[in-house]
Amino acid sequence: MPDDVVIVPAFGTTLEVEQALKARGVTLTSYNTTCPFVEKVWRRSEEIGKQDYTVVIHGKRYHEETRATFSHAQAGAPVVVVRDLSEAQALAKVISGEKDTAFFFEKFADRFSPGFDPIVHLKRIGVVNQTTMLATETQAIADLLRETIRTRYGDTGDADIGAHFADTRDTLCYATKENQDATLALIADGGDIAVVVGGYNSSNTSHLVELCQQRLPTYFIRDADELLSPKEIRHLELETKQVKTTKDWLIQKSSQQNSHQQSSVPSPENLLTDNRQPTTDNHTTDIVLTAGASCPDVLLDEVLQKIVGWFPNTRSVEEVLESYQDKY
Repeated sequence: MPDDVVIVPAFGTTLEVEQALKARGVTLTSYNTTCPFVEKVWRRSEEIGKQDYTVVIHGKRYHEETRATFSHAQAGAPVVVVRDLSEAQALAKVISGEKDTAFFFEKFADRFSPGFDPIVHLKRIGVVNQTTMLATETQAIADLLRETIRTRYGDTGDADIGAHFADTRDTLCYATKENQDATLALIADGGDIAVVVGGYNSSNTSHLVELCQQRLPTYFIRDADELLSPKEIRHLELETKQVKTTKDWLIQKSSQQNSHQQSSVPSPENLLTDNRQPTTDNHTTDIVLTAGASCPDVLLDEVLQKIVGWFPNTRSVEEVLESYQDKY
């Protein structure tokens, strides 16, 4: 009904949904919360589409944001979606001529716009992304396709490559990238375990989990309620998409032990058989704690306060922050 309130989320919505709402007399102007970085991707897609480039979207085809970007982009350009670097490598084989059109249509079924012709539409491309994807992977995909185009058409310089590959680096969301870079810095600094806070259906949070679990036992939780006790945690297992409970998740570490010695960190599956036991007041535990970009600060703070409360004789959060305020 025209008087109904419709709120467009940060991911945006499709042109089809917008048109359906307008047909019912519903206005989107006052309640459109689409992220400006998402809208920037839409504008850049429109720009390169007008220059006869095909839009390659790095994203999850049925994620709300990618669906919206796909809808907006296909209004003015051919579009294809690649999920990850592996799929980008498959697309590169089509561009290079190593694989034929039949391979393309099978591999990318339901991920290209109507009327897509790989022979015609992969000669000029530009890469944009679902802003919650790993920025480093988007850049790797863009670099791969750029070099494939260069090899395919024999271009020798940036001026030449521009005839076939649009520069879209300015569409990467700096907020997501900063969060990912900060997480990588935390991991590099060392730790015994990682706790990542965010919604279980959050794409950007899932990518932070992926970064952490490459180096550390990692627990993906929604909020402080998942911290059942110092002995037990409830968390999402990313690979199986199942919520599970793990016992003895806090690792005991001698205060003299080198926290940067990554080889000594067990996997979550080996925690129960590892020689180290849950922490005591005579030992320290280094925890990498981070959260998805859309996770409310209050949820992260509640997790922090609950964990700190399990460690006797520790400084308060306020006391720790004071020392940083004096320093910075």
